[in-house]
Amino acid sequence: MSENQQTAEIPADIAAMSFEQALAELETIVRQLESGKGNLDEAITAYERGAALKRHCESKLAEAQRRVDRISFSADGSVTATPANLD
Repeated sequence: MSENQQTAEIPADIAAMSFEQALAELETIVRQLESGKGNLDEAITAYERGAALKRHCESKLAEAQRRVDRISFSADGSVTATPANLD
């Protein structure tokens, strides 16, 4: 991912979405683009939104991975979780 893509701001409506909502919309955009329907300007706009949705999904997955990484097992097999500081 280029530096511009990493630092590009995610629109507020996308940032408010859950991972599942963002993924569903991204899948819809991909199907739309694959169909070839619509004009070039619509395709570019859809692609840009899809890129923002992708970044949001990647961010949500990274957050989940950090949370999972904080889970540990004690010697007796019980699960302990260190509270994640995601700020």
